[in-house]
Amino acid sequence: MLKVGIVGAGGISDAHIRAYLDFPAEVEITAIADLSAAKATARRERYGLVNARVYDDPAKMLAAEPLDLVSILTPPSTHASLTIAFLRAGVNVLVEKPMAPSLEECDAMLAAQRESGKLLSVVAQNRYRDDMATLKEVLDSGLIGPISHLKVDSAWWRGREYYDLWWRGTWASEGGGCTLNHAIHHIDLTMWLMGRPKAVSAMLTNAQHDNAEVEDLSVAIFEYDRSLAELTSSVVHHGEEQAIVIHAQHARVSQPWRAVADVAQSNGFPADGGNTALVARLDALAAAHRPLAHTLHAGQIGDVIEAIGTGRPPAITGVDGRNAVEVVTAVYQAGIERRTVDLPLSEDSPYYRSGALPALAPHFFEKTASVREQEGDIIVGASPTRPQQ
Repeated sequence: MLKVGIVGAGGISDAHIRAYLDFPAEVEITAIADLSAAKATARRERYGLVNARVYDDPAKMLAAEPLDLVSILTPPSTHASLTIAFLRAGVNVLVEKPMAPSLEECDAMLAAQRESGKLLSVVAQNRYRDDMATLKEVLDSGLIGPISHLKVDSAWWRGREYYDLWWRGTWASEGGGCTLNHAIHHIDLTMWLMGRPKAVSAMLTNAQHDNAEVEDLSVAIFEYDRSLAELTSSVVHHGEEQAIVIHAQHARVSQPWRAVADVAQSNGFPADGGNTALVARLDALAAAHRPLAHTLHAGQIGDVIEAIGTGRPPAITGVDGRNAVEVVTAVYQAGIERRTVDLPLSEDSPYYRSGALPALAPHFFEKTASVREQEGDIIVGASPTRPQQ
């Protein structure tokens, strides 16, 4: 049985703890660390983790506990140092998104993983959703042909108070705004579906949060060899109506699920009715999807547990996490410099280094409040009153 540690007892720790509890025969949570011992104790009590010890410092936990796996759930600016410390101590690491605010830090984390021989996985739990798995299966079938255009709405909504939490809303501590900390889910999905782009253009703004330095809205275009992807990243969209729409040679498919297939008249205009046979095949393929045994964080954590047990790499690696951060970095560079940015970014790029964005990025507004704690639950994915779009 793997001994698991939790580093960071904030809101997202609920998702990780619940996911680990789905695998009682494989793992046991034996330690929880947070700068607030009261928060760590509250998580232990909420989930009945009677054998878990509480620490007010991750270093103390690392020194005292014989851990096999740790979930790192702290603010993004701390991810690199914590990940490297645990890997070098021989502990496998699952780190929350974003992997780190800079490519330099991501590369240091990957170097520590290679040197240690341990596993490093970056959270991208939306790959473990049945609707996303269905889209992937449809694309992999080849039925719709080469992709022409992918449109992604990473639409979230957060009130002004969201940025009152001490580490949110500054380039130095949060690493960025909605593009990095919200849309990175959809950036990962875009690359999972389409691969890595070769160039990025973008625009950034802060439309509604005058208490944050960072952007709350961005629109980016990703260039591929013969296709484009369009991404809107937002925390200003009421209703959070998220969607992925894929237009390909033979058909259009989307999440929420819908399939449409046009056929041409002799003059090139669409014929009435379209390709009903292809639509029927696509609908049948979608309907045949076998539901995942575990979804979201539990799906990824189940894969990590199996990967440790078998010695294989996890399905979502540190390289995947770095790739997403590279695209975010290119979005920021394109938006700040108002130009198209080619990928990959080199180590010579001024945006590669740790601390670059705080020096280069505009302050749309200044942070006006800084509270240590906030009450209330965080919303991850679907809820009874807000179904997953």
